[in-house]
Amino acid sequence: MRVEVLTDRPEERFVAGAVLHREGSAEPLTITAAAPVADGPGWRLRFREAADRTAAESLRDVYLETGGSPGPLERGAYWWHEVVGSAVVDVSGRELGKVADVYRAGGAEVFVVRGGPAGEFDLPVVRAFIRVFAPRRGEIVVDAAALDLELPPEPEA
Repeated sequence: MRVEVLTDRPEERFVAGAVLHREGSAEPLTITAAAPVADGPGWRLRFREAADRTAAESLRDVYLETGGSPGPLERGAYWWHEVVGSAVVDVSGRELGKVADVYRAGGAEVFVVRGGPAGEFDLPVVRAFIRVFAPRRGEIVVDAAALDLELPPEPEA
């Protein structure tokens, strides 16, 4: 199957015999073959426990993780799965949605925010837009005006 690579060291992580897990699961997925994709981004992986197409389909849209942590993160760093689900509000406290996904664009990370009054929008992770970043508390405060979001007027109280 083809996977999106989120690690900085895929050639070390994706080797025959390495074990990955579905996020939040202890069930092993043992890599039997791995190679970078020749026609675009990503890697092709084959797992002992997902030997046919039906089993591979069960891994669609699933985050895979290693069994161990590479160590503590430095201050201000975070894992992508810690950000997904975080509420995004503007500086006035208006809810704009929740982080539904994370991807890299160039050298920056971008959060996909869904479920709010502006609809789906991309939130580049840069200081010009983000005022408070506390994903472990589930809180991200942004400057909606700097993002140039088109928001419907707030209902009067």
